[in-house]
Amino acid sequence: MRKIELSYTLTSSTPERSSHPALLRNPMMDVLHAVRSSGSISGAARELGLSYRHVWGQLKDWEADLGQALIFWERGQAARLTPFGERLLMAERLAQARLGPQMENLRAELERAFAMAFDNDGQSARASDVLTLYASHDHALTELQQYASLPGEGRNTAPALHMDIRFCGSVDAIRALNEGRCELAGFHTQPFAAAGSLSARAYRPLLKPGLHKIIGFARRVQGLMVAPGNPLRLRDVADVARLQARFVNRAIGTGTRLLLDELLVQADLLPMDVTGYQRAESSHGAVALAVASGTADVGLGTEYAARAQGLDFVPITEERYLLVCLKSALEQPAMQHLLQRLRSRAWQERLNALPGYATDHCGEVAAMKRLLPWWD
Repeated sequence: MRKIELSYTLTSSTPERSSHPALLRNPMMDVLHAVRSSGSISGAARELGLSYRHVWGQLKDWEADLGQALIFWERGQAARLTPFGERLLMAERLAQARLGPQMENLRAELERAFAMAFDNDGQSARASDVLTLYASHDHALTELQQYASLPGEGRNTAPALHMDIRFCGSVDAIRALNEGRCELAGFHTQPFAAAGSLSARAYRPLLKPGLHKIIGFARRVQGLMVAPGNPLRLRDVADVARLQARFVNRAIGTGTRLLLDELLVQADLLPMDVTGYQRAESSHGAVALAVASGTADVGLGTEYAARAQGLDFVPITEERYLLVCLKSALEQPAMQHLLQRLRSRAWQERLNALPGYATDHCGEVAAMKRLLPWWD
């Protein structure tokens, strides 16, 4: 087995987005991505800002070290990755997608640690500026984490806030809140689910009126992530079952798996009717990548994840992504700073710009019945 060593860079500003964004960069993968997208070694060198000789030499060194060819060396022909090179890229992309939530949190933690080092008066280290959040994985939360870490501008704006996000399933997130492991939890549910629905039965025992307060956040679209062109012409979960399309699921305890089970009940189907129901991935991105790689035909997830992998998307339902905290935590400085951020026009414009997202009572503190219509 090959040894893996991790590294990171410290820069003075946010780096420009590349054609193959990654949370953890590797020079060999960068070169292989560039060769694949440009079709030549010279094009890859230009894309990476390196010399042709340097890229050529790197590829030869890597091939010698790995003992296998990475590209076809055909004079006068477009550069193509070998099957081995393609497998390396796919393995790396899948690992990045599966570990994405953990790496996002690790990067935020490192940024906070260095912010404290650069802050001469030590104000960044104040406990009031840190908010621990357990939540179902969601890209908008990652955007909020980045936005909240920026100092506000002008008077009466919220100070920089570090959101310590631990991604897990929706049900597990609320349990973590009730067990005192965090100050805030994030979960998602269909806004118009019936009082006897699976969603209502899963969440109702965990939420207590008078103890918890719901905070509005966003609406997002969930649907079928399919290959470009939707070759199987899938429209809903009934089509997935009827055509025996290879499905990739989310883990037990996640809101998306709960949503799938809800859709199966509505279609009068059983889990065994879905080919691949037991195959689970840890994030929307990993599900999308499984479809993009051809190892699955379809998965249920967010529009954002589908678009990020160049997939087609068949919308099925709009759902609410909500935050919940203990009523007693509302007056804490960090919680007040977060509410200020959520209510700001700048944040709401940023949220509305994300594919498949829209603001929904963003920053509004409400009772259960206000934002959970199925609440009885």
